[in-house]
Amino acid sequence: MSSTVPSAPLRVLVIVASTRPGRLGPAVTDWFVRATAPDAARHRTHVEVADLADVGLPMFDEPEHPSRGEYAHEHTREWSRRVAAADAFVVVTPEYNFGMPAVLKNAFDFLYQEWAWKPVAFVSYGNTSAGTRAVQMAKQVVTTLRMVPIGATVALRLAEHTRDGQVVDSPALSDGARTVLRELDRVARAVRPLRAPAPPELTVGPVEGLTLAEVRDEDLAELFVLQRCCWVQEAIVNDTLDLPPLQESFADLRASTSTWRIWCLRRDGRLIGSVRARADGDAWLVGRLMVAPDEAGRGIGSWLLAHAESQAPETTTHHALCTGHRSTRNIGVYERAGYTVTEVDAAQGVVHLVKPRRLVAAPRQPAVSA
Repeated sequence: MSSTVPSAPLRVLVIVASTRPGRLGPAVTDWFVRATAPDAARHRTHVEVADLADVGLPMFDEPEHPSRGEYAHEHTREWSRRVAAADAFVVVTPEYNFGMPAVLKNAFDFLYQEWAWKPVAFVSYGNTSAGTRAVQMAKQVVTTLRMVPIGATVALRLAEHTRDGQVVDSPALSDGARTVLRELDRVARAVRPLRAPAPPELTVGPVEGLTLAEVRDEDLAELFVLQRCCWVQEAIVNDTLDLPPLQESFADLRASTSTWRIWCLRRDGRLIGSVRARADGDAWLVGRLMVAPDEAGRGIGSWLLAHAESQAPETTTHHALCTGHRSTRNIGVYERAGYTVTEVDAAQGVVHLVKPRRLVAAPRQPAVSA
C-alpha cells in the first residue's frame, strides 16, 4: 500500500457470520480488528462490525426481488443502509458441513445492488480445513452479486490458533490479517469508480469516442484551461489580449453557468470542446464555441454549433453570435453554416453574425371535400 494518505476514507464492514451459542466468531473478529487497527488508522479506513446475531434477519421474507430495492420490512431497510454505506467487506465465517452458515447465505440473499462492485475478504476458522471450504462456497455467491473476492485470506485451525475461546496471536498471523486489509483497501479504491453513475453514452459525431453533456462543477477547472488555450490563437490573429474569454476569471466562468447553458464535449474522457447558448428576447445567443487545437479541422466545431442551435426554444426567431473582426477562418465557418455578417465593429474588434432559425413546417392538412 502506498505511503500517501488517500483523499477519501474507506468504510469496511466486518461481518460475523455465525449466530449459534458458544460461537468463536466474535473472538476471531475482535482479534482481526485489533491486529489491523494501526493500518486502518494510518490509511483512514473505518472498520465497523456487523454481527449477524445482532442484525437479527429472519429467513428471507421480502415479497419483491432484491434487485428492485423495494423493501417491505424495516429489518431489510436497516441491513440495506449498513451494507450500502460500506466500501468493502470482511466475512468472518466458520465451516458447517463443508459449507458456509445458512445465516450468511440468508444475509447475502436479502440484498443485491448494495453488494455490487465492492471487494470482500474472508477470515475463516475450523478444524481440518480451517473453514476454507466455507470460503469456496461463499465465493460462488459473492461473485454472482458482482462482488470482488480478493486473494489474501486468513484461515485459522482451531487446534493450532485458538485456546480457551480466544485467538492465539503470533507475528505471522497478525501479518496475515494486515495483508488482508491492505489488499482489501487497494482493491476497494480501484473499483470505487465502478459504483459511480454511468457516463453518458457515446455521441454520434464527426469523430469516434465523443460524449456530450451539460457542464458539471467538476468540468469547470478543465474547461477554464481549455478556454485559455483555444483563445490564444484568436489573440494572435486579432493582435490583442483584450478578449473576454482570456479576461474571464474562474469565478466568472462558474457564475456563467447560472445564465448560460454550457455543453462540454469529451473524447475518450478528455475535454476537447465546448459551446454555450442562451435566449435573449427573440434571439438564441451562441458563444464560446471552442475545440482543442489538436482536434481542430475535423468538423467538430461545426457539429457543436449545430447542436447549440438545435437547443433553441420555440420562441426564438434567429441565432446570433460574434467573433473577432480579423478571425477570417471563424467567419468562414459561420458563413458556411448559414450565418450572415450584420455588423462590423472595428473599434471593438468584433463582427456580429445572424442566422434565421430554421422552423419545421407544419404538416399540410388534407382538403375538406364539400
